[in-house]
Amino acid sequence: MRSKRRFKVVFDSIIGCSALAFIRVARLSDRKRTADFFAFMARIIGPWLRQHRLGRDNLRAAFPEKSDKDISKILLEVWDNLGRFSAEVAHLGRIDIGDPESGIIQDVTFDQKSHDNLKRIQQSASPGIYFAAHFANWELPAVVPPLVGLDSYVLFRPPNNQIISNAIIAMRANCMGTLIPVGLDAPQRLANALKRGGQVGMLVDQRYGRGVDVTFFGRQCKASPLLAQLARRFECPVRGLRVVRLQDRNMFRGELTDPVDLPRGSDGMIDVQGATQAITSIIEQWVRKDPGQWLWIHNRWR
Repeated sequence: MRSKRRFKVVFDSIIGCSALAFIRVARLSDRKRTADFFAFMARIIGPWLRQHRLGRDNLRAAFPEKSDKDISKILLEVWDNLGRFSAEVAHLGRIDIGDPESGIIQDVTFDQKSHDNLKRIQQSASPGIYFAAHFANWELPAVVPPLVGLDSYVLFRPPNNQIISNAIIAMRANCMGTLIPVGLDAPQRLANALKRGGQVGMLVDQRYGRGVDVTFFGRQCKASPLLAQLARRFECPVRGLRVVRLQDRNMFRGELTDPVDLPRGSDGMIDVQGATQAITSIIEQWVRKDPGQWLWIHNRWR
């Protein structure tokens, strides 16, 4: 057992230091060229991995009307997106986010309606919750609120490797506001942030074994009720925030929804299960529009 533990420590250190070296080299390189290269490699390597079979099974269940050719095309887009995401993580604080009024082409540009919604949030100084999904570059939605001057708090799951975790946290901390790691105290810390009038953000499309039942692409799965519980407690607006890759695959369009009309129970309070389902259904709509930009290779329905 001691030998196994020592081996794990050494192995984790090697992996962590290698990843750290990659991040440093990637930061010295041009983002778009690096993303193009990683996308190319991911499209070659990805189909040989076991996750490719999982993604194919998921897509066949979600889109039974699509041909094998269509599903293979979507899967290649998934690997392309994942490769680009891997390169973009090192450049998070350097990706320009603009608005339609500037007239300047930025890496991420919000449409006029979304930009107006961001302005309203900024002017209201009221607490709010925004949700995102593993779509396109799923780190970018957390970068937006701090850029427009909002007091932002982001729930995140740290990588298991401590060296990688420290490096990624350091990069995120410079551009994402306050980071709150998943843990027993996370719900209370998020609640405290809302009490102070902050904006709380989280990814909501992962499987959560102790969650509530929801239907996603016609199949039942588990989802965390935390967002709905916070919305019920604080009666604050809940919005969806995502970025969509454009045709060149390196530029993005930002979208922020209007506040979601969440279902309520007979007591007039937000219904936790119904609200969680409503948010899940919005994510399904996003994925149906651009299926190649969602992470089909994780086991959402296990």
